[in-house]
Amino acid sequence: MSTGAARAEPRTRVRIRVEGIVQGVGFRPHVHSLARRLALSGWVGNDSEGVFIEAEGTRENVTRFQEDLRGHAPPLAVIHRITVTAVPALGDHAFLIAGSREGGARAALISPDVATCADCLAELSDPADRRYRHPFINCTNCGPRFTIIRDVPYDRPATTMAGFAMCEECTAEYLDPHDRRFHAQPTCCPACGPALRLLGAGGRAHRPGGAGADGGGRDPIGLAAEVVRSGGVLAVKGLGGYHLAADATDETAVRALRSRKHREDRPFAVMVADLDAARTLCELDRVAERLLTGPRRPIVLLPRRPGAPLAEAVAPGDRRLGVMLPYTPMHHLLAGEIARPYVLTSGNLSDEPIAYRDRDAFTRLAGIADRFLTHDRPIHVRTDDSVVLAARGGELPLRRSRGYAPEPLRLPRPVRRAVLACGAELKNTFCLARGGRAFVSHHIGDLENYETLRSFSEGIDHFRRLFDITPRVVAHDLHPEYLSTKYAHDMDGVDLVGVQHHHAHIASCLADNQEAGPVIGVAFDGLGYGADGTLWGGELLVADLTGFTRAGCLTPVPLPGGTAAIRQPWRMAAAHLDAAYDGTPPGDLRVISRHRDWDDVVAVARSGVNSPLTSSAGRLFDAVAAILGLRDTVTYEGQAAIALEQRADPAEESAYPARLHGGDGELLTIRTGDLIRAVVEDLRDGADPAVVSARFHNGLAAATAASCARLRSSTGVGTVALSGGVFQNQLLLGRLVQALRLRDFRVLTHHRVPPNDGGISFGQAAVAAARDLL
Repeated sequence: MSTGAARAEPRTRVRIRVEGIVQGVGFRPHVHSLARRLALSGWVGNDSEGVFIEAEGTRENVTRFQEDLRGHAPPLAVIHRITVTAVPALGDHAFLIAGSREGGARAALISPDVATCADCLAELSDPADRRYRHPFINCTNCGPRFTIIRDVPYDRPATTMAGFAMCEECTAEYLDPHDRRFHAQPTCCPACGPALRLLGAGGRAHRPGGAGADGGGRDPIGLAAEVVRSGGVLAVKGLGGYHLAADATDETAVRALRSRKHREDRPFAVMVADLDAARTLCELDRVAERLLTGPRRPIVLLPRRPGAPLAEAVAPGDRRLGVMLPYTPMHHLLAGEIARPYVLTSGNLSDEPIAYRDRDAFTRLAGIADRFLTHDRPIHVRTDDSVVLAARGGELPLRRSRGYAPEPLRLPRPVRRAVLACGAELKNTFCLARGGRAFVSHHIGDLENYETLRSFSEGIDHFRRLFDITPRVVAHDLHPEYLSTKYAHDMDGVDLVGVQHHHAHIASCLADNQEAGPVIGVAFDGLGYGADGTLWGGELLVADLTGFTRAGCLTPVPLPGGTAAIRQPWRMAAAHLDAAYDGTPPGDLRVISRHRDWDDVVAVARSGVNSPLTSSAGRLFDAVAAILGLRDTVTYEGQAAIALEQRADPAEESAYPARLHGGDGELLTIRTGDLIRAVVEDLRDGADPAVVSARFHNGLAAATAASCARLRSSTGVGTVALSGGVFQNQLLLGRLVQALRLRDFRVLTHHRVPPNDGGISFGQAAVAAARDLL
């Protein structure tokens, strides 16, 4: 009786649309397995919008199916929306995986590249497995995605794996819904996949001892490891471009790499085989371990252990170390063969974009690399490694790229018309937005040469094609000479929206926290074009997404020599000391005696010739670093400020006082001259520079918190947003957050996009979207 009743129960059918990152992550086999378990009929397939499903069965099972779609999704799937529509039952009996559908507006989302999963690693190390030591092993849960995709829907013909025909065994796995490699587009094996080769300098055949290109049939991985272990520099073709590798324990090898790459001081990242190896170099907490071993596999900046067994030239004078674990099977194999930490840095000369096309790499890296470990799977999108800080119990991105892009971010307010935000000049990213989604690009770099500008424009074209977005509104920085601004002005048929640099920083922080404001925005960075034509960089804004009022700033001082003052922090010391002491700073300061041109630079600063006024917080840090004798010149952005932060004693709690001037309708100014004089007085009294640095940090944090309190009394705004590259400084950020919370402020900081200029495009897009709704 009950069996007959069950058979007679009316059948329900629904049509389901799933949007999000649901292609290339095992979603169709997950749906197929779930439907079969619940005795449902129908189908599932990919199209340009995501995944489409029709499911038919008992009402109870169809309801359970809808619940489990989201609740038990594959680990790499990110579901943004599920739409369900009832349709007539068809009475079919099978559940099928349909072919991909073309056409229509493209809304499908692309997964970032994903680190090799545990299942594939087990096969990689199993001598009985047919993919034993196969450098390109992958499955539905891991492997290349964004860097190999040419178009959508995400199927093999639309990837750079199109030229590799699957063998019979791989085809059988690919077509089996119960197999881990069902519809895994990059799937392959040694019989049908890409192949590694070890080549000589300039991409020439490498013939050690007269043997073949790979050493008479020897494993290219083993030969490549010998290059590193013997002190050579190896170029390695990774997921998003070429890297340069050298033995991180060999001082001579690392110095040779620095010399050839023209990278004087900037720290190198180090790859280690596993967490145990990372623990020998750095101090790890649970957050750091999660970041290192997660599927994104960024470079994680960590406290360096005293006496860590590394060459000093890896990160000269730096208390931190950038560490990453292998994220491709090739890197796992190479790490195992080298059996020691090795430098893995971008394959380029300083300030150039990373090389990713083979011929270009062979040419550009010919004078750097002794050998090339390469392969024949093309890279479609150049993508650098991501860099994050394990900070304040969470993650602070400093460079959002491989493993993160192009995963979309949600906007606080949906876009009415499609937006392109062109970003800043340094650490450039761009952003395309449609509906409630913002697609922030991978790291492009500094737009200071043709190759990087080409990468920027090609990247925009690729994103427009992938996500089928034709921008109608284009946001850009106010600086007229930025190449990103000029790109925006060269576009036809669009509405341009100029967004002030520091407003974009604060908007980025707002959008990062899914808020619209108003807030008191503290934007501390290097330099940005101000609304009044001066150079801003230490700003207090009362802002929301649509606009801002400049309510306060650090004391403006001249930037003597313009860009020369950025490269030579002692020039900023001259400007700040001259301002702080009304032209008569103590003559016994060593920073003065070290420079014969001191008086000339002071004269230039006073004249205003090539010495624009700036309120920059970054340049204030430069000045203090030079006064303390930490850095007179720099070879990369932020070097002096980093030295100042790392020198500070974190146990020191006292703070230098800094007065506030103005307010109540007048521009509020933090008198940085007070901080400068306190630094000088302590230094002349013989105070340890570590104590002086800490007191300066604490003083700036206290003065900033006091400024926010004064602005709250006049505006009623009780939330503070912190953004700008200076807030990569964890000591300042921690002290300021603490000071603000003690005053009962609600504090917003970054956690999805960088506080530096890499997050500017996201902020520009949020501003353009909000203004377009007015």
